[in-house]
Amino acid sequence: MKTLALKCSLLLAATAIGSSAAQAEAGDTFVRVRAIMVAPTESSGGILPTFPTEEVKVNNSVMPEVDITHMVTDNVGFELIAATTKHNASGTTGTTGGIGKLASTWVLPPTLTVQYHFSPEAKVRPYVGAGVNYTIFYSEKASSGLEAAVGQTDVNMKDSFGWAAQAGIDIDLNKKMFLNFDVKYIDIDTTARLATTAIGTQRVKISLDPIVVGVGLGFRF
Repeated sequence: MKTLALKCSLLLAATAIGSSAAQAEAGDTFVRVRAIMVAPTESSGGILPTFPTEEVKVNNSVMPEVDITHMVTDNVGFELIAATTKHNASGTTGTTGGIGKLASTWVLPPTLTVQYHFSPEAKVRPYVGAGVNYTIFYSEKASSGLEAAVGQTDVNMKDSFGWAAQAGIDIDLNKKMFLNFDVKYIDIDTTARLATTAIGTQRVKISLDPIVVGVGLGFRF
């Protein structure tokens, strides 16, 4: 009897474990809520026409993010992310390095990727994806340090269209909820225009190309 009871217990446990898998199936919709760090791997041209040898750097930013994935087959899904982050552009050397922070901007980079989900029936489901990105820059503002140095300054950053790649993993907690870890690389190139009263118009080309690292919870609907 003890042996039979033990076998039954093991069978029930195995059944319970198997039934808790969220799986990825055609028609499913996943909503993920993540904390993300956006880390630009930036490079820039010189600031023209006055500081042609001086470049800028862009700081990291940590913000919340929400994304939605809809599965069109058991393995293939489309993901759309929605997040906005604030970044500062600062000088690195010479005159602009002495000023430090030059300007700030908010960045809204809606990104659509096509994902391939491996092992959709498993509890641990890695995936990869690739897609497109359109980045909108808004609420650009010159720093007080820059305006103290060159006078009133109007800042404008050109919107960007580029590509994106990602890799991630979903780990089931129960039928409806799972942990998510995600990494993206987003191609973002812009031109910052600084119109000053004292020294005219400055322009600098910036390749932000951030790595976006996220961790959070996902929910299956």
